[in-house]
Order: sequence, then C-alpha cells, then structure tokens
Amino acid sequence: MFRNISELVEQAHGSSIAQVMLEHEIESTGKSRDEIIARMAAQYQVMKRSAAEGLRGLRSRSGLCGGDARLLDVYIQKGPLLTGGAFPRAINYAIAVNECNAHMGIICASPTAGACGVLPGVLIAAQEHLQKSDEEMTMALFCAGAIGFVIANNAFISGAQGGCQAETGSAAAMAAAAVTELSGGTPQQAANAAAIALKNMLGLPCDPLAGLVEVPCIKRNAGGAANALTAAEMALAGISSFVPCDEVIETMYQIGLSMSPALRETAQGGLAATPTGRKWKSLLWENHDGEHQ
Repeated sequence: MFRNISELVEQAHGSSIAQVMLEHEIESTGKSRDEIIARMAAQYQVMKRSAAEGLRGLRSRSGLCGGDARLLDVYIQKGPLLTGGAFPRAINYAIAVNECNAHMGIICASPTAGACGVLPGVLIAAQEHLQKSDEEMTMALFCAGAIGFVIANNAFISGAQGGCQAETGSAAAMAAAAVTELSGGTPQQAANAAAIALKNMLGLPCDPLAGLVEVPCIKRNAGGAANALTAAEMALAGISSFVPCDEVIETMYQIGLSMSPALRETAQGGLAATPTGRKWKSLLWENHDGEHQ
C-alpha cells in the first residue's frame, strides 16, 4: 500500500508504477491478475471507441458544442501543422471523447466525466505515434490509475470540491505520468511529469456555462492533453519538478479549499457569469422549464 507519490516511486524502484498499482489491485480486490488486466483492457477499448465516435462530428443536445473534433481531424489530415508527433492527435482525440460525452455517449471517466478526454487523448495518440500494443497501453492505464489514486486520497478529483484543477489538472497529471512510463521513463520521471502537469493547472476554476459539461470543459480537456505531453517531454529530457509531486498535490488541495463556491461547478462565476454564459443559461433553462410546465 502506498499513501503518496514518494512511497509509490520508492516501491516502484527496479520495476514500474504500473506494476505497483497492478499488485495493489490484486491485493485489495482479491481478483486474479488476468481478471484485473482484462477489466482495464476493456476500459481502454471504451476510450478508443468514444474517440472514434467523437470524430464523426457529434453535437450535444444543448447546442453548446459539437463538430470541433471533426474540424480538427480534417485540419490534421490536410496540414501543414504547427506541431508534430502525437501532439495534434492528442488534442483531437481529447475533444472527440468529450464531444461523445456531451452527446450522451459511453465514455470512461478518467478520473471524471468532465475530464474524460485528457487521458484517452494522450494515450491513443501516443499508441499510434509510438506503435505500442494494446497490452502496453493497458499497463499505462495502471500507471495513470496510481497517480489518480494518490490524488483522490490526498486531495480531490471533483470540480465541485476543488475546481477544474482537480478534474482536468488531475487527468493531466495521470496522463503525463502514464505516457512518460510508456515511453521508457523511470518512476521518478513519471512523478516529475505528474507534478509539472498539475502545477501548470493550479487554480483553474470549474465554471461551466449553464452548468453543463461542455463549455469551457471540452477545450480545457484539449489543453490538459497538450499540457500532459509537454510535461512528459520535459520529464523524459531529465527535467525535474523543483516542488515534489506530493507538495504540488497538497497545494492543489489547499487552493481548492480556498476557492469561492462560485468557482466550484455551481455555474455562478468565471466564464459562466459572462454575458454569453448568462444568455445561454437563460435560453437553455427557460426552454427546459417551459417543456415541463
């Protein structure tokens, strides 16, 4: 059992974070190794299907979002691009998964529905770019799960508790660690990647327009995916986080506690309180109330 990132890295010495998390699951659930791996493999397939669905150009019932993943897909195929490697597809798939969610499709909350695009976006793009097997991707999910496990037990992963930093920030940390380990990075490098990614999103509020997980959530997932890859590249280059990952997690927790309720998923502050946000809230909820009178 590990209580924090420091203990996780220590236990993963000579092995991997993914293996430590897998062993933890075996011990805590009493299920077999094969059964646990099969369940995680199934989650990865859900992620890939939701990304594929989103690329079709799905729209939400509210009309607030939809079609952006398709636009980006066409743009990537047409080129030329400003970035290369896994980067363009990571943000593309992140948007696609979130648009699938907004369309009421099936997604894998990772760690939440509001942040469901970051981890799939990064991992699916990395698999294509690095030519990794589904088995390797499944193990990467165990690494991501370990980071999420620590964050959830020492801080929070809910926007209602800690703002978007707790959702998209946690997802970015999970994705950064996972893709770092997938790329051959050490457990310490994975921890550095998680710390860098989470630091970059500290203080981010949860301010969804009309209270729906659409705007600005979907584009923030794209930003979270880009952030995760940026952090992973730095960590793999040997760059460390000056502030240890556990201290970054504690900082995120303290910031969340100090956040105004208006910035914690209530749709009362931030972008939700802009003239555009208020207009859409009025349009959507007045129409909704009228339908039920």
